[in-house]
Amino acid sequence: MIKPINICITGGTGYMGQRLIPLLLARGHRVRVVARESSAGHVPAGAVPVIGDALNEESVAGALQPDDTLIHLVGTPHPNPAKVREFQQVDLASIRATVIAAKRVGISHLVYVSIAQPAPVMRAYLAVRAMGEAIIKQTGLTATILRPWYVLGPGHWWPMVLMPLYKIAELFPSTRASAQRLGLITIGQMVNALVDGVEHPPLGGQIRVVEVPAIRLAGNRSDGTASVV
Repeated sequence: MIKPINICITGGTGYMGQRLIPLLLARGHRVRVVARESSAGHVPAGAVPVIGDALNEESVAGALQPDDTLIHLVGTPHPNPAKVREFQQVDLASIRATVIAAKRVGISHLVYVSIAQPAPVMRAYLAVRAMGEAIIKQTGLTATILRPWYVLGPGHWWPMVLMPLYKIAELFPSTRASAQRLGLITIGQMVNALVDGVEHPPLGGQIRVVEVPAIRLAGNRSDGTASVV
């Protein structure tokens, strides 16, 4: 039996948060979501909206409690090479504000969705997420960093055409590691891996990095939650 956890989420009204929050609530956790006033109506039922700005450290700090697990989901939607400025102004600014606030309040555990590294494309996006990881590592916070590459789900199915290429790449020792690190996962696997990370934090002060193969393992657990879409 998992003890209920106090959870605060930044970026919880987006694609991933909309699927993660009901699952956390169903497992008995208490969830608050930092959201702008214009987005508060999109917070899933059962979670408590906290009006704030995820780009502002004072605002984030005001939403946090010392025993919180903080899940950071803020990010530029549909990232592509043309959005370099948004990566800096949204992705990087938000994780910097979140980490400063988390350190000040003294939260229990930070969960950060990064991206698989290294990778041959999206260099600006990779760089910003790597900087986010570095900021976390400098603070001494207890943290879980998940590194998906591409998350399949409603409206995000096009990479399925690449599956035969992945299968071929996994057959050869020279390309197997890259194919696994940059593998595709489903939104069900991703949210289940997030729940697993929340419910099984690393030891105090440690940082755990969860790559694609481990996301798949955590996401395919047998409690039935992997069917979430």
